Amino acid sequence: MDLPTLVRRASRIHYAWIVAAVTFLTLLIAAGARSAPSVMILPLGNEFQWSRAKVSAVISVNICLFGLVGPFAAALYHRFGLRLSMFTAMVLVGAGYGLSTLATSYWQFVLLWGVVVGLGSGTAATVLGAAVANRWFTERRGLVMGLLTASSATGQLIFLPTFATVVTAHGWRAAPLLVLGATAAILPVIWFGMRNAPSDLGLRPFGETGPPVAPAAPKQNPAREAVETLLAAMRVREFWLLAGSFFICGASTNGLIGTHLVSAAFDCGISPYQAANLVAMMGVFDLFGTTLSGWLSDRMNNRYLLFGYYGLRGLSLLFLPAALVGPSGALFLFSVFYGLDWVATVPPTVRLTADIFGRERSSVVFGWVAAFHQVGAATAAYFAGVLRTTSGTYSLAFMSAGGLCMLAAIGVLPIRRMRATVWAETIA
Repeated sequence: MDLPTLVRRASRIHYAWIVAAVTFLTLLIAAGARSAPSVMILPLGNEFQWSRAKVSAVISVNICLFGLVGPFAAALYHRFGLRLSMFTAMVLVGAGYGLSTLATSYWQFVLLWGVVVGLGSGTAATVLGAAVANRWFTERRGLVMGLLTASSATGQLIFLPTFATVVTAHGWRAAPLLVLGATAAILPVIWFGMRNAPSDLGLRPFGETGPPVAPAAPKQNPAREAVETLLAAMRVREFWLLAGSFFICGASTNGLIGTHLVSAAFDCGISPYQAANLVAMMGVFDLFGTTLSGWLSDRMNNRYLLFGYYGLRGLSLLFLPAALVGPSGALFLFSVFYGLDWVATVPPTVRLTADIFGRERSSVVFGWVAAFHQVGAATAAYFAGVLRTTSGTYSLAFMSAGGLCMLAAIGVLPIRRMRATVWAETIA
């Protein structure tokens, strides 16, 4: 007897919540894996005598591919289903990190960390959460998107201090081995617990009634679907406003803070273990902030939510250089303030994308919006390393990111909340 049958017999819980739980665990492990390089920059550079700019370039390749694969991953979900796509993604993440423990050359790290892990983690990323929320939920969609987005914070909370501990005690190779073990553990959970659509179990999405309706079968290959959707979306102003703001979102989060905060703290006399705990604490507050953001996105104007989130983030980044050299209380204040806002932008962005482009197309469109997020992150990851190498400080990188966030806060206000039918008329 399979898991869905057992769940139906044991309770009246809608299977959408089981799917959300499996997705949460998958995204949690994928996010934990993505956080690993931040505690390996220093020991990896010391062992191979590489500058921070050179190590940052490997991470930049990873982040860039992580974003660019998103829209194609959304199309793959349509063609091959959620379960097989998630399973393959975690195999790639585990294999890339596991094999990297044997790497001795720079090109090997570019291939394994940059390409293999980038492709795998990009397939199990925010776009996956958006696909699950849109496919399995009608009611509580914003809340579910908030919870799935918050899994990235939970992944950091669990993994980052552990990575810092084992890297300090056993060297940088211990962290990839932990990732390998975690990805191996989630594979059977995905295979036996995940389902592609409610119609597979004779259900409607949570919050809908009536006979089950199967999702439309894809009529073209995933790559063509992704490209054609991009070409259509590019003709809509709202796509550029969402993509531009998300570019800045990526630059100011996992590209800058997620990659370089541990190193910046070390420059200011804070140990890597303490800095990792600081990032983990930010993850705790982000868990609450992003979940609340999902709840609010079901009830408030999402443009105004984004305006507030980007503005507050900009203020916190402008404050960070002073907090790093000031009393410990100032850095704690930053971690709370910034942590609540870390990825709170995702639920309202997903909601606006679905409102404008419709349920069927929104996953692919959001994949392209998320690609801009990761291009921004890759840009910030690389240039922050360059600025640190040339100037000896991260202050200019933090101040620039803060200014960009202020620009994003203004840029989201003109977004119109038009329905998918309006978009269809626009591209007809």
